[in-house]
Amino acid sequence: MSSKQEPVVLGKLGSSHGIKGWLKITTYTDSVEGIFDYSPWLIKEQGEWREVKVLQWRFQGKAVVACLEGVETREHAQMLTNCEIAVTPEQMDTLPEDEFYWRDLIGCEVMNTKGYNMGKVQEIVETGSNDVLLVKANAKDGFGKAERMIPFVTEQFIIEVNLTEKQITVDWDPDF
Repeated sequence: MSSKQEPVVLGKLGSSHGIKGWLKITTYTDSVEGIFDYSPWLIKEQGEWREVKVLQWRFQGKAVVACLEGVETREHAQMLTNCEIAVTPEQMDTLPEDEFYWRDLIGCEVMNTKGYNMGKVQEIVETGSNDVLLVKANAKDGFGKAERMIPFVTEQFIIEVNLTEKQITVDWDPDF
């Protein structure tokens, strides 16, 4: 299964809540309730993905809790604690041409406008003002860099993103 076909993790199941099988939800979506826009969920239980349906959800203080189909007891809910919550890539919204999911940028080769291979995107850091690509430099980097942090600011630093080729072109000095 290629990484494009693998489920997209949106959160994880937390501890049980109450005696009727409800679970606390940890979400990685922009808004807490955004995870509930997707149905069905996939949960990874004992290394295998299986489909589940959310029957109900609500805010419980600062937390969010949900009732999943087939989970009716506290004991069953406890067995699901820390299971990942995911959806299929097909369930994800199609983004405008100039927007990207982080998962699609991870692993892309980063080349500057002069053709220098800066390395591969290892991680993306959210800073508040703009996202930053953490680029792991190649082992024999000519400038002795282990990694570079490049602001993801289109037109200023990010010149082109080609997801088909898994390549990002940047206007960035390799010595910086």
